[in-house]
Amino acid sequence: MNQPTRSAIVTGASRGIGRAIAMRLAADGFQVAVNYAGNATKAQEVVAAIQASGGRAVAIQADVSQPDDVRRLFASTLEAFGGVDVVVHSAGVMAMAPIAPDSLDAFDQMLKVNLRGAFLVLAEAGRHVRDGGRVIALSSSVIAKSFAQYGPYIASKAGVEGLVRVLANEVRGRRISVNAVAPGPVGTELFLEGKSAEQIAQLSRAAPLERLGEPEDIASVVAFLAGADGGWVNGQVVRANGGFA
Repeated sequence: MNQPTRSAIVTGASRGIGRAIAMRLAADGFQVAVNYAGNATKAQEVVAAIQASGGRAVAIQADVSQPDDVRRLFASTLEAFGGVDVVVHSAGVMAMAPIAPDSLDAFDQMLKVNLRGAFLVLAEAGRHVRDGGRVIALSSSVIAKSFAQYGPYIASKAGVEGLVRVLANEVRGRRISVNAVAPGPVGTELFLEGKSAEQIAQLSRAAPLERLGEPEDIASVVAFLAGADGGWVNGQVVRANGGFA
């Protein structure tokens, strides 16, 4: 008997790491809901690329920090594919800001998108992912470095790691694994924005493997956790960083 087609939601999938994850999961046989916040053109390009390779995908707009949007994201995916087997929460923002009174707006924005968004997406995943499914959230290896100017971002991602471990216990009995993947420096638009050539070169040499990660490096780790071979990994943070931290 043929196995039923599995379905995945990837948030923040219109570019960067999220795009690479959506493409990889589609290549592995998943139907993919390509979530995006505002760039419909980029999201449709991802859908078209998946379809051109023989896969099935839909683009669904949703702001992950808004409860109604997140509920609609899951409802639209269920309508399109009939179920959800894997949720990958990749949507996020990053800005440099010191721990100082005038950084409060940046702090609030990063917590709103990165942490509140993770809470809402993981909450719906806990309700809707089919038994035996997978929930994966993106964190960051910069947590271990405590670099200056990263305080708000690190605070938001540390919170994500905490949510992942708790949800792994809350879905006990349903054979659902819940993990985080924590990339090191990856050469995406989000990472490169606002950095000098010297900073980029320095970060490229920071890991023993002496290069920036590629989005596909992170997608491969997510694909492992989402696949049959990753089923015994649960409640963990996988640091995919070339030895960066």
